[in-house]
Amino acid sequence: MTKVDTIKSREQRTGWILILPALILLLFVYGYPIARALWLSLFTQNLGTELKPVFSGLDNYIRMAGDGRFWQSFWITSVFTVVAVLLELLLGLGIALVLNERFRGRSLVRTSAIIPWALPTALIALAWAWIFNDQFGIVNDILLRLGLIKTGINWLGDPNLAMVSVIIADVWKTTPFISILLLAGLQSISPDLYEAHAIDGATPWQSFYKITLPLLMPQILIALLFRFAQSFGVFDLISVMTGGGPGGATEVVSLYIYATVMRYLDFGYGSALVVVTFLLLILAVAIASFLLSKMRKRLSGVA
Repeated sequence: MTKVDTIKSREQRTGWILILPALILLLFVYGYPIARALWLSLFTQNLGTELKPVFSGLDNYIRMAGDGRFWQSFWITSVFTVVAVLLELLLGLGIALVLNERFRGRSLVRTSAIIPWALPTALIALAWAWIFNDQFGIVNDILLRLGLIKTGINWLGDPNLAMVSVIIADVWKTTPFISILLLAGLQSISPDLYEAHAIDGATPWQSFYKITLPLLMPQILIALLFRFAQSFGVFDLISVMTGGGPGGATEVVSLYIYATVMRYLDFGYGSALVVVTFLLLILAVAIASFLLSKMRKRLSGVA
């Protein structure tokens, strides 16, 4: 072994020693709950009927296959996640492009833009619940003053409008997060690239498609994957605004799992729900990551 190899081996060993405490902490914080849920999902334990867990094998998973309420909540969660994340990406990209320009008061605007994301979600949800209130909400008040409606709309009491309402609240809350991530990516792009492209006769749209978008794909990928996982596990926003109603129209998977475990005290079946949801989320994130990576390579080829 040469001296260089010895130094590299020593550096690698030192690196592993330094990150070992963090790995142990992550294993304890994330690994143990997942393993515990997987183990408990193989047992039947409902504190309402059976205090001690009884091994039942795959019975909880078989039960889940025919659980229409679970699959409905999974579909609702998927719709909420896809629509909200796509809207957040489009709006966040637009805001990031505006904040990347030079104008007076830009620093103040940048600081103000992140306030919605910094506020507690439960507080924001309560505020939006009042905004969409059918009797005292500001949305109905504006629509009535403009003469667009004659009577107040029950936004949170209608199944379709309730979903629209929670999506609007989530988009308002988390779009600043995506815009800040994308703004950081925009600031890393050299202005010389745009100047050279403009000299070649390129339009602003061509510069955006051939320079901005390909170079911004890493930040877009990170933002989408992070928000996808976060939106799929949404709980506090919908819990405060609608509680999963009306009639289960906004009952996402996290609310159904919460009701199963905390209200019905069915720990075995609730653990099976957690495990399956976790696996489906990993699968969805992997597919989304693959598609975004392919798109990034295609755009890089175009650039």
